[in-house]
Formats: sequence, structure tokens, C-alpha cells
Amino acid sequence: MNPTTANYDEPWKEALSEYFEAFLCFFFPEVHQLIDWTKIPESLEKELKRITASAKTKKRFADKLYKVWLLSGEEVWILIHIEIQSQYEENFPQRMYIYNYRAFDLYQKPVISLAILGDERVNWRPDSYNYTIAGCEVSLKFPTVKLLDYEERWTELETSSNPFAIIVMAHLKTKATTGKLPQREQWKWKLIRGLYEKEFEREQIIKLFEIIDNMMTLSPELQSSLESKIKQFEEERTMPLMSNMELRGIERGKEIGKEIGALEKARNYIKTVLKTRLGDIPIEIEQAVDKISVLSILDELLKSALTVNSFDELHQLLEQ
Repeated sequence: MNPTTANYDEPWKEALSEYFEAFLCFFFPEVHQLIDWTKIPESLEKELKRITASAKTKKRFADKLYKVWLLSGEEVWILIHIEIQSQYEENFPQRMYIYNYRAFDLYQKPVISLAILGDERVNWRPDSYNYTIAGCEVSLKFPTVKLLDYEERWTELETSSNPFAIIVMAHLKTKATTGKLPQREQWKWKLIRGLYEKEFEREQIIKLFEIIDNMMTLSPELQSSLESKIKQFEEERTMPLMSNMELRGIERGKEIGKEIGALEKARNYIKTVLKTRLGDIPIEIEQAVDKISVLSILDELLKSALTVNSFDELHQLLEQ
């Protein structure tokens, strides 16, 4: 991804992690009303990793899985599987079905599958998967939300205090300004300024700023122009929108995010090589690889993964 390529999946995943209840309230109020919010939802990253392990698609960064409890008081474990699609995908309904089935198969829990469709195809609105053969029928219906529909509800977005209103605006304007970076910079500034005008708490302003900033990527020159506007805005307000220290902290956070992404990519590559050459990876090997947090060590391990003849041999190398 070049510096000005829009980034959708990571900001959406970050938003889902930070504002899960607000997400359901905004997009799926019927589901939101079923849940007992006095009990804190649990994010199930490891379980999601198992469920999506065999997926052929390369991009699944915004998939999220949560355990929640119903208002009935009964401690029923419900998995909510959320998909964010920023691009058209032909096999998407099938993938929704496979993830739903695998979650039930692995954990024997009822699954609510929800989809946010962030693509630009007006008529692409998948909400089910089914097939019938020899009298046997399999089907899954799942609720979907099309972000394009909010273009006609812009005033509603501007007046909403739900954080996902401004995230949807950022998504739509990022799409609309593809190849038009000066316009994107103008919209980015308008949305960032709107954070303050909505009177969000300071911590929430910083978090939403980071999400918008990560999604609405700009050239270095335009980003510098934006930061100048922010600085001027600070000087005109008794309470700054974003201090220089916080801006530097966000930039450092991006650098750390890139480092983490590189580590995860290296670990996954090693596992792919091992699985291709030697078969299913023993859990202790996988855990050992996941614990390595130095990229140079992972590079050396990859070389070993290409040459070792057994997992026992690799295990000995890992213990050195």
C-alpha cells in the first residue's frame, strides 16, 4: 500500500474494538436490544483465528468475534461475527456461511452473523447463502448494512452523537475522494473539526481522530497542511483539540502498528512454509513462533523453516 492508498480495514477494526456497543446500537439496534450490557462483552481473537484459518481471502482484518450475554439473565454464550467489506467480493455470502458454520462446529454456540458492506456497487446487497441438492437444503440469512445508503442520510450523520456516524462519513468521503487528495484533505479537516464541535470527551476525540487519520490517508504535503490547520485551531480555542505531544504520540502509534504488522506477517509466513512442507503444526511450535517479537530472529527462523526436515529439528533450534 503506497502512502496515499486509503486504509479501510484497520480503522474499522480499531473502531469495532473501541466502540462495540455503539456499533450495534448504530447499525443493528434490534441486536443491541437483546444484549445485557451490564456484562462486559469478551473479544474472541483466538477463536476467530481458528474459525478463519482456512479462508482463501487475503483480507480479513476487520473480522471481529465477541461473546455476549442476553437480557434473559441466562448465561448463554453467543458469538457475534462481524464482517466489514470495503471491496466487492464475489464469494462473500459463502464466506459468511462458512464462518458461521465453523464457529458453531468448533464451539457449539449460536452465532449471529452481521455484515457491513462498504463497497461502491449500489446493487450488491448479499444477505443470504443457500444451496439445494437431492432434497437437502442448507441456508443462512444474515443482516447487512450498506454504507452507501447513508449518503442520503447525511444530515442524520452530522447530528448523531454516535461515534460511528463520523466513521461512516469518513468512509464515504474517503471513497468519494479517491484520486482527489486535495478534496480529501478538506473533508478530513472538516470531520476532525467536527469532533470538537460535537463536544465529545477529549479521550474520545483523540481516538476518533486517530481512526479518521488512519483511514483518510494523504500525501505528506497535504498531511502537513492539515496539521497546520489543527495547530491554528488549537491557538483559537481555549481548550486545544490535539497537542503536539499527542500528535507525535499518534504518529509513534502508527509506527508501532507497522512494526506489529510486519511481525505478524513474518510469523504467518513461517507457519505457511511449515504447514506446506511438514503438515499440521504442533501447538507448542506455533506458540513459540508467536512469542518471537524480533524481526531479525523471525527472518532466521524462516530460513530454518525452509530447510528443516522435521518439527523436532525445528523445536531444537527454537530452544537454542
